[in-house]
Order: sequence, then C-alpha cells, then structure tokens
Amino acid sequence: MVNGEVSAVEALSPAARLFHAPRFNCHIIAIIGCRTSINPSVIKQGLNLTLLNHPRFSSKLVMDDKKDAKMKWTRSTVNVDDHVIVPDYDPEMENPDQFVEDYISYMTTMPMDFSKPLWELHLLNVKSSEAEATGVFRIHHSLGDGASLISLLLACTRKTSDPEALPSVPEHKGKGSSGGGRGFWWLFLAIWWAIRLIWNTIMDLLVFVATLLFLKDTENPLKGESAGDDHEHAPKRIVHRNVSLDDIKLVKKAMNMTVNDVVLGITQAGLSRYLNRSYGEIKIEHEQQNQNSSSLPKSMRFRATVLVGLRPTKGIQELADMMAKESKGRWGNCIGYVLIPFKIGLEKDPLDYVRKAKATIDRKKLSLEAFCTYSIAQLVINIFGFKVGGTIAKRVLSRITMAFSNVVGPLEDISFYGHPIAFVAPTVYGQPQALTIHYQSYVNKMTIVLAVDPNVISDPHQLCADIQESLTIIKDAVLQKKLIINDVV
Repeated sequence: MVNGEVSAVEALSPAARLFHAPRFNCHIIAIIGCRTSINPSVIKQGLNLTLLNHPRFSSKLVMDDKKDAKMKWTRSTVNVDDHVIVPDYDPEMENPDQFVEDYISYMTTMPMDFSKPLWELHLLNVKSSEAEATGVFRIHHSLGDGASLISLLLACTRKTSDPEALPSVPEHKGKGSSGGGRGFWWLFLAIWWAIRLIWNTIMDLLVFVATLLFLKDTENPLKGESAGDDHEHAPKRIVHRNVSLDDIKLVKKAMNMTVNDVVLGITQAGLSRYLNRSYGEIKIEHEQQNQNSSSLPKSMRFRATVLVGLRPTKGIQELADMMAKESKGRWGNCIGYVLIPFKIGLEKDPLDYVRKAKATIDRKKLSLEAFCTYSIAQLVINIFGFKVGGTIAKRVLSRITMAFSNVVGPLEDISFYGHPIAFVAPTVYGQPQALTIHYQSYVNKMTIVLAVDPNVISDPHQLCADIQESLTIIKDAVLQKKLIINDVV
C-alpha cells in the first residue's frame, strides 16, 4: 500500500542537523516483544493508517543544490513494503535468543537508505525466551527526540483489554503551592531559590566548558582505552533484562523518593559491583588483590550524559489525532545535555546508593544546564555549521563514560496492531560512548536496556545481572529496615 504524495518542504532544526554530523550519526532502536507471532500484512496495514500519516515518517531528507547545502524534509510517496523487513531464518536454530541479539547487533552496522524516509521495522517471527516474536524499529535520531518517538509509537498501540482505547501513561504531578507560605518568608525563599538556581547553572556550565577543554572521566573498564576510541562506528551489542517495577516503587515509597531517584541509585550500585569485580580481576593479574578491601580507585570521576527534552512531550491522544487527521504540529529535537556525576564505590549501607542518587537529582533539578547547552548548541550550529557542532558534541561526550535515560511507559497491557506486547526495550546508538543504559517501564515491570561496544564491554549480560542484583539488595535493605522499626515500635 502507498501513502499519498504531499508537497511540503521543511528545514531541519539545528539539533536534527547535529545528528547527521560525520561523527555523530545517531539512531534509535525500539525492540518490541510480542506474545503472539506477527502478521506482516496486518502490521503494514496499520502503519499505513497511522505512522505514515506523520510528516517525519513520510518525508525524505534532501540537500539543497546551493552552496550552503541545507538539509530539508520533503514529503514523498512512501511504499510501506520498503520499510517493513521480514528476514529469512533457520526455524531449527539452536539458540533463538542469541539469533535475535545477533540480528539486532547486525542492524547497528547497516547504513540507513537516504533515498526514502529514515525509518524501518524488522519483523522476527522467532520464538525466544521472552516473546513469541519480536519487532525492531530503527529510526534516525533526526526524526525526533527519544521520548517523543516512543510516545508516537505508543500512539500506534491500543489497550489489549479495549482495542479502541489508547494506552494510558502516568502523568507528572507538580507540587502545588501553599497559600500559607506568602509574605516575608515566601519572598526570602524565592530569592534563595533564585540564587541557588543561578549559582548551580554557572557551576554546571563551567564543568561543561572544562569537559570540552580538558576534563575527562577516569579511565575505566566501561569507558575504553581512550577518549579517541571509535565507539560510534563500532557494532553495538544490545541486551535487556526485566525487573519488578513494584520493587522499585516499594523502595521509592519507603525512602520518600521518585522512581528516577531509585533507578539512578540501583544503577550506581550495579556499576559499582561490576567495576569492583573488573578492577579486582586486574589486580589479581598483577598479584595485588586483597580479598577484604575494595578494588575500586579511591577517587574516581564517572559521569553520564542525559538528554533532556525542553519542549513538552505531546500526549498520546494528541499524537494519535495528529496521525488520524494528517495534521501538523510542533515536532522535532528540542533537547539539551545534562552531565550527571555517578557515585561509584562500595557502600556499607545499600540505601546510601539511592540517598546519594536523590541528592544528585535534586541538585540537577535546580539548574538551567539543559536549556543553556541547547542554546549553545543552536548558536554554534547556526554560526559554524553542523559539522563543527558535531565535532564539539563528540569531544564532550567522548570524555564522559556513558549515556543514561529513563522513559515512562503504559500502565496496562497494550497491543501493536492487534499483537499483544510482552515488553518494550528502546535504546540509541551512534554516540561516541561505549555504554548506554536505558530504563523503560511497562505495566508492572521495568526493562533495563544496555547498548554496548563489545570491544570494550564483553559481558553486558553480567552488567545487567549486577544492576538487577543491586535492586534486590536495596529492596531487602528497605524491608529489613521496616522490620527493625516495627520491632522497636
């Protein structure tokens, strides 16, 4: 089936152009595990009625013939058969899980075809340990930021219990203001808040500039040998593991924190376990291992980049309406960078990992770092071009160990064009880092997704296991603390 041709031209935003820089060519992968085998004809019909009505998914990237060679989106005729790929495979294969993992890794080495809109969907009717079949979207990052694209894909789904209803996702609830805080103290607190905001923003920008010029993370087993390693062009190994969202919420409630606080805390704990083991193996090779001491460096700089969307993400209903009516709306990459310091170390009290994570996130919330880095990137790209912008972005990111993100998902089971979904596991590749960790919630589970450079991290499944084990340890510490309090009472 073919989507009707529409005459429309739109210039790429500065951020979208950045994702086409020679050393910053980024793509989003979204793995969808289904509880039933996938019918390609049904999927194609559904895509024609929804996703292909979105301007970005029915537009090709073209270059002007002029000297400045500006990039533009041009609406074009789309043949869905060119975008939905159903590979051949051996039905008698010994290890289906490994086949799916290897196939997705192979996808990260395949160049995108720029003669058509920059997205594709691979359908693997291979029964694995977690799903009857797997669909894998590959979307160029210039089509939109990760959160918006995931929301758009969710707008193509429906509740399994009600095939006509869109999925529901948790809404962010802002803290309401209290009328009793007015007067002198309210003014004092507002001034103090503004001073801290300005101070934190200045300090964050100084760290950003220092990172651009000279400040690097400590060399470690997750970062590779040097900042110059070609991680963005290396094939990626993408693995995932499901953990209990209820366990995360239990810790959240007991510690009076947010899900983001807990997720960052268990990640710090898991990375600390993994790195301690890795450094221990290095020391054993040099006959320096003391079994009773930490193997981690005493002072370790370890940071993650987090992309923050600055434009309010459209609701799923709004995106569904946009596709149904083929209407235009504000869309694109409006994102800034935030550099998050990770506390790597062995804590005597496992709950200290989440306490320190909360302190870090609370501090970063009181800063305009994301807005400032976005504005700086726009200015650089508009003045010097996206190649210079890409070079600067690569220089900053290559000095930082990893990328990190967390996206909220549906509250109930959903189906993708009639195919019930078992899990959703999105990630990104193409940035100059050997490790990306992404969290995606879905009903009562949280999926941990790792995208790694296998030349640097040869055992990503072990890192997944360490993060999962860290959640168990922290949850058990919370339950033990409750028992002690109850005994005292």
